[in-house]
Amino acid sequence: MSGAPAGSWAGVAGRRVTVEVPASSANLGAGYDCLGLALEIINTVAVEAVDRDGSVDLSVTGEGAGELPSTRTNRFVAGLEAAAEAVLGRRPPALGWRIAMDNAIPLSRGLGSSAAATVGGVVAGNALAGGHLDDDTLLRIATGIETHPDNAAAVLLGGFVVSAELADRVAAVRFDAPPGLRCVLYIPERRLATEDMRAVLPAEVPLRHAVENLGRVAIGVAGIASGRHELLADLTVDRLHEPYRSVAYPELPRLTMAAREAGALGAFLSGAGSTVLAFVAPGADPRPVEAALRDAAAGCALPGRVALVAPRNTGPRVITG
Repeated sequence: MSGAPAGSWAGVAGRRVTVEVPASSANLGAGYDCLGLALEIINTVAVEAVDRDGSVDLSVTGEGAGELPSTRTNRFVAGLEAAAEAVLGRRPPALGWRIAMDNAIPLSRGLGSSAAATVGGVVAGNALAGGHLDDDTLLRIATGIETHPDNAAAVLLGGFVVSAELADRVAAVRFDAPPGLRCVLYIPERRLATEDMRAVLPAEVPLRHAVENLGRVAIGVAGIASGRHELLADLTVDRLHEPYRSVAYPELPRLTMAAREAGALGAFLSGAGSTVLAFVAPGADPRPVEAALRDAAAGCALPGRVALVAPRNTGPRVITG
C-alpha cells in the first residue's frame, strides 16, 4: 500500500500496543551497508496514545536507562509518529505518548539498537493507526530515519537480509538463517559511535579490494540462499572497512583471528562495533570460540562479556490491546 493517509486520528487516544523487536548485525564482513542479520536479543516496548498536552512520557529499564531522551528526537518516537502520520495525516498537537521500554540490546555496540528503536516505533505506529502499511512502506519510512537500510531491513524482516537504497525505492530480499547456526558475541564495555567509525573510512579504496569484496558478497549470499552455510567463511573476510576501522579499534584483528583459529565459521566486526560476532556452524561446539574470544580480549585488556545467541528468522512481534 502507499503511505497516503487512510483514516482519522479520532479514537486513537487510549489505544495501546506492545512491540517486541530484535537486535541485528550489519555488514557481516564484506557486505558493507548492504547485508544484515536479525538476532535473538529483544527489546520490548509498550506504547499508549494519550490525549493531553502532546508530551512524551518515557520510562526505560535495562539498556539505556537514564540515557534515552524523552523527546521526539528519540528514534522510537520518530518512527512511531512517521508511520502513524503516513496513515492518518498530521498528528493532533494534543496527542502524546506514554512509552515503557525494557531494553536488552546494548547501545553503541554494533547490534542495531538505533534500528531496533526506529523499526519498533514504525511498527507500533502502524499498528496504532490500523495496520494499513505494508513492509515495503515500513522499510522506506524506517530507512528515511536511519539513513541506510541494512540494520533496519534485518530488524523488520528477520533472517539474513540483502538490502539497497536504490534511486526510486528501498529494495530488500531475505533468507532464513540455517537451523542450528549460532552466533558467539564478544560485547566490549567500550562504546563506538557509528559516526566516528564512519569518519575513519577513506573516500576511495583500491580497485582490487572492491572487486574482492564484491566476489565475497556474491559467494556469501549465494551460499545463504542455497543452504551452503560454509560459504559464510568467505563472506566474513572484509577489505573495505574493517582494516581502516582497526586503526580506531586496534584489538579487532586479534579478536577475529582468535575466533577463527578456535573453529569459528567466520568472525567480523558487527556493524560499526564494538561487538565482534563469530559464526558457529550447526552442530559445532561454541565453547572453544567463546573461550578464545574471552582470552583474546583479556590479553588486549578489553573488558566485556561473551554471549551466545541464535539468529532470528522473524521480525517484530506486535501485541495489541
